[in-house]
Amino acid sequence: MRLLIMGPPGAGKGTQAARIAGYCNVPHISTGDIFRAAIKADTELGMKLKGYLDAGQLVPDAVTIEVIKERLKEPDCIRGFLLDGFPRTIPQAEALDRMLVDLGVRLSAVLNIAVSPEALLQRLTGRRICRKCGTPYHVVFNPPAVPGVCDRCGGELYQRSDDTEETVKERLEVYTKQTAPLLEYYRKQRLLKEINGELDIEDVWKEIQGVLRGLC
Repeated sequence: MRLLIMGPPGAGKGTQAARIAGYCNVPHISTGDIFRAAIKADTELGMKLKGYLDAGQLVPDAVTIEVIKERLKEPDCIRGFLLDGFPRTIPQAEALDRMLVDLGVRLSAVLNIAVSPEALLQRLTGRRICRKCGTPYHVVFNPPAVPGVCDRCGGELYQRSDDTEETVKERLEVYTKQTAPLLEYYRKQRLLKEINGELDIEDVWKEIQGVLRGLC
């Protein structure tokens, strides 16, 4: 099964992606993970990526496309894969189509975990992290026993700078502008499967399983 998962920040995409990869027994291919691994290993690609990121620049499409192209040729992708974080733009989606044609395969489905901006704002702005041990909390969904204090180590809880309301709104606006054309692109190809991301985690997973069973 060859899948693409999409969803805005805070939709729970990471949690569900791990489950999907295990359920379908396919590799979870995240561009973010590939980039971080290359940078950590100090490879030629890693140094190139670090240069872009340190300069505050986006990684060019040509570089990202080449990274994905090489990854999809690896033996563990023969049975299928789950793409996460690529494509992000129409040119990248068109490049992926060409890659898949070259490999003689096609996408089975595009899963979009849909969540309203209002729900996302509540989820993301309510996140708190322990400054000492890194344990995550949420003021509504997973609050600590004592406000502002970590249950595990007693450390101070803080809000990350990218979780403030202003920053979250900006991130969501960028995501919407960037992905709306992509959703329409896959909708026209009849590949798009909308998942209600506002349900409980287990109910979201049940909905995803229903889609996956329909593809088998």
